Amino acid sequence: MTRVDFYVLAAGSRGDRYTLACRLAEKAWQQGHRVYLHTSSAAESKHLDRLLWTFRDGSFLPHARHGEADTRLNPILIGHDATAGREHDVLINLALQVPDFFSRFERVVEPLDSSADIRAAGRERYRFYRDRGYPLNNHDIH
Repeated sequence: MTRVDFYVLAAGSRGDRYTLACRLAEKAWQQGHRVYLHTSSAAESKHLDRLLWTFRDGSFLPHARHGEADTRLNPILIGHDATAGREHDVLINLALQVPDFFSRFERVVEPLDSSADIRAAGRERYRFYRDRGYPLNNHDIH
């Protein structure tokens, strides 16, 4: 069964949910996982693509936008479509809704920041997973 982890940035923390998603993608990749970063739109995917190059000095994460590069060469993919291709390892969800394909992933990561809208949407997703019996974990990030 898919494991779901919510990572919640404390108020006043540096960065936002996008930089947190970059940090989480980096950690998962360093542990040998493939990562699919799911966003709500093409603009959001483009923003995340740029951020993965610059979020931390000296960092390099082999990534590409889904459908634009060879998936064998890019263990971190970014997309906003209704499908995640053949990916099934780690899903980092930056969309406000639960993606239809979430349950085929081993792990779903839900990064949240202090924005009221983001927190409210996160609570809705938490209830969705909880009501369907998925194992949930919470991590407070300072």
